[in-house]
Amino acid sequence: MKARRPIAWLLACTLTSGCLIGPDYHPPSTDTPADWGEVSSPDEATRQGAAQASMWWTVFNDPELTSLLEWAAENNLDLQQATSRIQQARALRTITASTLWPTVVAQGSYARERGSANAPSFEPGDQFDLYQVGFDASWELDVFGGNRRAVQAAEAELQAAELQRDAVLVSLLGEVGSDYIAYRSLQERIGIATQNVKTQQDTLALTQRLFNAGLATDLDVARAEAQVATTAAQIPQFITQAQQAMHSLGVLLGEPPMTLADELSYAAPIPRGPAVVDVGIPSDVLLQRPDLRTAERSAAAATAEIGVAMRDLYPRFFITGLGALQSIRASDLFDWNSRAMSLGPSISWTVFDAGLTRATVKLRTAQQQQQVAAYRSVVLQAFAEVEDALVGYAQAQVRRDSLITAVNANQRAADRSLQLYTQGLTDFLSVLEAQLNLFTSQDQLAQSERDIALELVALYKALGGGWDVAAGPPPPSNLDQQAPAPVDVAG
Repeated sequence: MKARRPIAWLLACTLTSGCLIGPDYHPPSTDTPADWGEVSSPDEATRQGAAQASMWWTVFNDPELTSLLEWAAENNLDLQQATSRIQQARALRTITASTLWPTVVAQGSYARERGSANAPSFEPGDQFDLYQVGFDASWELDVFGGNRRAVQAAEAELQAAELQRDAVLVSLLGEVGSDYIAYRSLQERIGIATQNVKTQQDTLALTQRLFNAGLATDLDVARAEAQVATTAAQIPQFITQAQQAMHSLGVLLGEPPMTLADELSYAAPIPRGPAVVDVGIPSDVLLQRPDLRTAERSAAAATAEIGVAMRDLYPRFFITGLGALQSIRASDLFDWNSRAMSLGPSISWTVFDAGLTRATVKLRTAQQQQQVAAYRSVVLQAFAEVEDALVGYAQAQVRRDSLITAVNANQRAADRSLQLYTQGLTDFLSVLEAQLNLFTSQDQLAQSERDIALELVALYKALGGGWDVAAGPPPPSNLDQQAPAPVDVAG
């Protein structure tokens, strides 16, 4: 009974004590602005709420874009790696949590032994067989909570891995959207260049006829030829960039680069979003962006690691036990009188390690401070990304409106200058200049439409846009899934 009292005391202390060594975790505080600085009025529609960031691609109303995003979410290889890291973190948590429970090992043995002449329990030359089966158990009593801190750290790391997968998904969706928009804009620029080449070829033919009639000079013909060649020279560059964007999309979808060659061969306009976007308030970003939540969980894990490091500053208590059957005859092994057992506590305390433990505590404390600072830095960067995207989206629309006016004016100037040149009322240089200005403004307008769409994608990405957080991310990739059928989105 006296031997059992220390064990009972240690068990009671472990089960009833709420003591945990090391600091308790408190989420880092951040200075969160009340409103976005680039939103002119808090009463605008832009204050509607954070839910708009979820499924952001639906605002473009582009079936092809939706198909590609769903495809990428199923097959992207980076996303598969992030999913595997979740499984890894989950296994590590289970490994860590196992330290809170006893370890029991079943064992059995047989030995042929000979007694020592100098051992008092044996007669010189005695030989015998020894049979043994049983269980060997050990349990560390987590009196000061070091092991529980380790479990807290592992749990936070698991949550961080899950959120990191969400962050990879958000980034992936943004990349697919950006590459698709770039591809469609290059298609449009190729079409604009091709149309201008045709118009300039018609002007060259007209100039050649006037030259043959003695109404134009060979200089006019040469200038017209140069204009056609210069415009046509830009088309191969656009085609190269478009093909590269298509190859990039294929890789993001976890497929060979040429997988989308047929599916994206159809001409389609640049995706266009709404003029006004619902962005919610800055505090929503802290909840929506998985990279911010990942950083916060990493800070929590680093805080728990301080307690783990402090574990060796305190004594560690163990209970070890043995329950077995022992016999020198196999026939008596399972007899009740063959039982043997032992049970007792033990203690281990590092009394000198040349400052190793305290240095480790200082190391973990410094790492925790780094994680907290990193979290605050990521939060500030996230706010800056949203503000940048807001001003970029607004000003890109202003620029687009000005370019529409420029295109219309240049179209009138090109038509009028060609008419006057045909009548002999202006020189050919005016025609060339007007046609060049028209092509330039049309190309800039296409780029402006691209920039608007890209800024909108950047805005949703900065807000943490992706699959609905409540619904969770898409299921893990299925490598056997068939690619979506081509979708004709022409017109």
